[in-house]
Amino acid sequence: MGQLNDDQQIRHLANLELLARQVVEGFITGLHQSPFHGFSVEFAEHRLYNNGESVKNIDWKLMARTDKLFVKQFEEETNLRCYLLLDSSSSMNFPEKGMDKLQFSIYAIASLMYLFKKQRDAFALSIFSDKVDWISPVKSTSTHLFYLYAELEKLYNNPKEKTSTSITNVLHQIAEQVHQRSLIIIFSDMLENNLDSEKMNALFAAIQHLKYNKHEVVIFNVNDKQKELDFNFDNRPHHFIDIESGDEVKVHPGKIRQAYQTSLQHYKHQLELKCAQYHIDIVDAPIQDGYYNILKSYLIKRNSMV
Repeated sequence: MGQLNDDQQIRHLANLELLARQVVEGFITGLHQSPFHGFSVEFAEHRLYNNGESVKNIDWKLMARTDKLFVKQFEEETNLRCYLLLDSSSSMNFPEKGMDKLQFSIYAIASLMYLFKKQRDAFALSIFSDKVDWISPVKSTSTHLFYLYAELEKLYNNPKEKTSTSITNVLHQIAEQVHQRSLIIIFSDMLENNLDSEKMNALFAAIQHLKYNKHEVVIFNVNDKQKELDFNFDNRPHHFIDIESGDEVKVHPGKIRQAYQTSLQHYKHQLELKCAQYHIDIVDAPIQDGYYNILKSYLIKRNSMV
């Protein structure tokens, strides 16, 4: 089943809830039709029965169909606490045409929250730039879900301009605020470090702060593969403007492409090494690739935690 990653198709959807439902249901259908196993087909409403617990909530009808014991889950039950951290700095507004990194992240987060709600997981949203601009409580209700959708829609309609990023400061703030063991999911282009090793070390000191408090961390490194990674620009002089600082430079892409890609690959390699060292999942998330890999990565991490 095809992914919803076509700009025009997405823009014609009525709202975030409809998009999220279609993405998640399409993803679940794909799981059932593929050899990718490890998740119960009824995970939206049930969990596997554990030996020794009460049998009062066993779904006997489902047992008759599957020959497995599943327990019905109720609104107040939560299995996991998830914090979604969304980078809203100006660099996320790239590219100017079509879907940008911020819009992609908003749709991905909306889909994850829909999945959290179906699984009775508690979830919170934090929007940040150079500081934590906004953070919600942690809940698992339908009212909470639509409250967070409304906040995402506000950001979608009013993206920030000329705002920088400080993931380091933000993660220290989150580590101080989140006291119970949680899953921290970060959506960011991770560009604040600008290939600076000192800033990278400071970033991972902040992530260590999270890990010290026993949190699990997943980073979705959002990017435009064609422009940011492949540096795929026409072979003529271009005028580039830094979205965050306003700095300008005129260059010929063909003359700097190799040096640019070498520096970027070195940075990404260092980032991946650091993440491996601290047992942090970092997932490459090109905006052209859709949302299914994001949902799959989350479910793999979630299954390893429960």
